[in-house]
Amino acid sequence: MPLTEPTIIGALSPSRAGDFMTCPLLYRFRVIDRLPEPPSPAAVRGTMVHSVLERLYDLPAPERTVTAAQDLLEPQWRKLLAEEPAYGEMFAGDQEHAQWLAQARTMLERYFTLEDPTSLEPAERELYVEAMLANGLMLRGYIDRLDVAPTGEVRVVDYKTGSAPGPAFEAKALFQMKFYALVLWRLHGSVPRLLQLMYLGGGGEVLRYTPDEADLRATERKVQALWEAIERALETGEWRSRRSRLCDWCSYKELCPEFGGTPPPLPERQPGDTVRSTRRTPRADSSARAGRAATDEL
Repeated sequence: MPLTEPTIIGALSPSRAGDFMTCPLLYRFRVIDRLPEPPSPAAVRGTMVHSVLERLYDLPAPERTVTAAQDLLEPQWRKLLAEEPAYGEMFAGDQEHAQWLAQARTMLERYFTLEDPTSLEPAERELYVEAMLANGLMLRGYIDRLDVAPTGEVRVVDYKTGSAPGPAFEAKALFQMKFYALVLWRLHGSVPRLLQLMYLGGGGEVLRYTPDEADLRATERKVQALWEAIERALETGEWRSRRSRLCDWCSYKELCPEFGGTPPPLPERQPGDTVRSTRRTPRADSSARAGRAATDEL
């Protein structure tokens, strides 16, 4: 008898998993209520810098210079603005916009201090991946860059436009990378050799981690436990708020009980509905980027 795949019970991206771990109510606002959020200059700048680094590798290796990268900024900004004119309303004036662009140029300069793009030929850029777990949960997301050595070893690379986390927060930062590694392992049967987070903010740092099967099995258990918690919240309607320093950047403070607000009524669920927790953000454009969190900047 042929084996049949399990029924999809829902879908989860690392960004939305991160939302739920940060604050279940934040997850609800973004995924269940699908409430709009005003564009964030930091998140849109991250989108632009990521787009530049993706397109930098379209150039022949000798032409991948700081100047070439910075020359790509304005075209990418115009492209984003054409797709979402509201981005032009983020700035109080020309000076604020110029400062925002200058910060993006600094991030690109910093990237060249962390690695030499003339010596690299990525196997994939902005790679969409998805894999289903045995319980029917679909894991999905976009990987910034995948490098494959001649020997077949895989390096997963993610760019961050914020500053590197302190030691106490490194595990949280690495969760996203382990999530991607888990998807690749389930897809191809081999564990990526290296996970690499490149922080372009602050002083510029690289966080590297070598995963193993035990790591990825633990990540799988964590993801499944997260999904079980999400399903309990769906059944009970209890989406608890969790106060943290990240509340300072939250768009939903007026609706949050932590700040005296009242969440809107929950939307009605239809029988058989599944939650597909991937949503478009400033990193999503005409090339179908999706599932990116504004918290990439943090």
